[in-house]
Amino acid sequence: MGQLTLGVGEYGASNIIGEEVKTYALGSCIAVILLDPQTRTIGMAHIALPDSSINKNKAAEKPGYFADTAIPALLEEMARYGCHKKGKGMVVKLCGGANVMDTNDTFQIGKRNALAIKKILWAHDMGAVAEDLGGNFSRTVSVSVESGLVTLSSPGRPSWQL
Repeated sequence: MGQLTLGVGEYGASNIIGEEVKTYALGSCIAVILLDPQTRTIGMAHIALPDSSINKNKAAEKPGYFADTAIPALLEEMARYGCHKKGKGMVVKLCGGANVMDTNDTFQIGKRNALAIKKILWAHDMGAVAEDLGGNFSRTVSVSVESGLVTLSSPGRPSWQL
C-alpha cells in the first residue's frame, strides 16, 4: 500500500487504489479532506493558520499553510485529477483544530482556523458533512483512496473513524 504523506502547510491528492493520504500530529492545524465520489479522488490540506495576509511570501511559497490560499490550491490540484474545479459534488470532512499548547485559550488558533475554513468552504458552496474538531489532543488522520474511510488516531486513545 502506498502513502501520500503531507506535512504542515502541504496539500495533495490521489486517486490510486490502495494508497492512503495521511498527515500527522494535527494540533491547532486542521486537515481539510475532499472526497470526489465521481473520480474516486481524495485530497487533503494540512492548514496551519487562517489568513495569509500576515505573510504573503510564505503564502506564495507554501499556499497550503493558510486557509485562504490552501482551499483554492487544493481545488486546483483536485481539478488535475478530473474533479470539478469549484468542488461541485465533493464530500468535505474536517479534523483537528485542537487547543494543545495555549492553556489560557489566548490565541484560539484552532477555533480561528475552523471558522476561516468554514467561511471559505461556504463561499465555494461547500460544507463539511463530518468533522472532528477541538478538544485538547493532537490527531493523526489517514484516508483510504479505495474506500474513502477517514481514520483518526491520537496517543493513548483507540483509533476512530469519521
